[in-house]
Amino acid sequence: MLQIYNTLTRKKEIFKPKNSENVKIYYCGPTVYNYAQIGNFRTYIFEDIIIRTLQFLGYKTNTVMNLTDVDDKTIRESQKAKMSLSDFTKKYADIFLTDLEKLWIKKADNIVPVTSLIDEMVSMINVLLKKWFAYISEDGSIYFTIAKSQNYGQLAHLDFSGMKQSVRIDNDEYEKELASDFVLWKAWKESDGENYWEKEFIFWEEKKVLKWRPWWHIECSACNLKYFWPEIDLHMGGIDLIFPHHQNEIAQSEAVTGKKFSRYWVHSWHLMVDGKKMSKSLENFYTLNDIEEKYKNTRKEMLFRALRLLFINGKYRESIDFSFAKLEANINTVEKIDELVKRLAMAEKNNKKKWVRRDFSQELQYFIADYIESLEDDINTPEALSIFFNFISFANKELDTKNISSDEVKSIIDFLKTFNQILGIVDFSFLEENTIPKEIEEKFEARNTAKKEKNFSLADSLRDELLTLWYKIVDSREGTRLEKL
Repeated sequence: MLQIYNTLTRKKEIFKPKNSENVKIYYCGPTVYNYAQIGNFRTYIFEDIIIRTLQFLGYKTNTVMNLTDVDDKTIRESQKAKMSLSDFTKKYADIFLTDLEKLWIKKADNIVPVTSLIDEMVSMINVLLKKWFAYISEDGSIYFTIAKSQNYGQLAHLDFSGMKQSVRIDNDEYEKELASDFVLWKAWKESDGENYWEKEFIFWEEKKVLKWRPWWHIECSACNLKYFWPEIDLHMGGIDLIFPHHQNEIAQSEAVTGKKFSRYWVHSWHLMVDGKKMSKSLENFYTLNDIEEKYKNTRKEMLFRALRLLFINGKYRESIDFSFAKLEANINTVEKIDELVKRLAMAEKNNKKKWVRRDFSQELQYFIADYIESLEDDINTPEALSIFFNFISFANKELDTKNISSDEVKSIIDFLKTFNQILGIVDFSFLEENTIPKEIEEKFEARNTAKKEKNFSLADSLRDELLTLWYKIVDSREGTRLEKL
């Protein structure tokens, strides 16, 4: 039975969605004004693992992610680039979605730019005005009154005693000590340029048309209400979003609906770099582009699997440390996984034995039972990976014995695919039959013949010639094979 740590209650709880056939899951997407950095992807990979685990355990998931395409940063940077806000944010949204694919992260069922939710935000704010949870300030901005929110601060565990009492906050991010009324609809400033909407609001039965743009917190609430009204099962994100963003989401959403916003809240912790917080000033701030450039001679698909492996090799509720030495160690690990898949492909091709030993079958069942148990314990990926790597060792030892049957090879492949439903780090393309050009095959056979005849000079010459044609000869226990480089 799956248990997860609920940030709201600060304890592990058995996961009980309202409807296991429609588990409603929301997670905050990026602000699309620049390349996402690898710390962001640590969070998106953790969210991917949770969704894959739920699907593996039989839950039917319904997922939504927003893309913040209007805020101070997007407006400022689009103006610097001399591009329209929509063109500018689309560019970085497309890059982000491509980066998700590189890391084998499953995309949400619905990915929603927040500028498509303007009407939903206006409707929400009008309800908040009607219920006296919101008010219009002197400059025309609309604020949420946190004093009206009965449980404000519960998610972030705020202690209001000793806090500085600011009148209002209109910044994207601020500290807990400044908790106070936050902006919902921000009045237009000259620096916003053409980036505004004119919408009608009702206050004390008086209609006012305000020239403004939406603010950060209301965007996610509107997205949830459009797709999941009025309650969701699981809300995910990075730990830095607990306050103020997620706390404010709860306040405004529950004020509108009168219902509990989310049953469970799950947050991943920070990514450190060589033991330090990632920042541009320390020159340890990396994007996927930076990683690709540094390892331009490494196969990209292998590089990204290694990065994914590095991130899931730490508990999501603990900070993990990134270094290039760790990344290179994980590249070597991925190479070893690939080598097993290649060995299995050879064994499946050349093995005609038909049986499955009872003790062999039982051993496989032990592996998968332990694997599921580790994941049900608050998505314990380090423990799950330990079991996975024990399985890799077991598979290699079985192949070494030469006593393995064709059916047993297929069973190992099937179990490897089962593990990978969640991990997403195994490349099964090596199992596919690759067509090798006739002239390459002829050189390969000539090399093997030369080796048998102990004409090692010719054999070495043909091997080197194949390398110049991007084919490598691999001599293994299962036999000799060609690999395309």
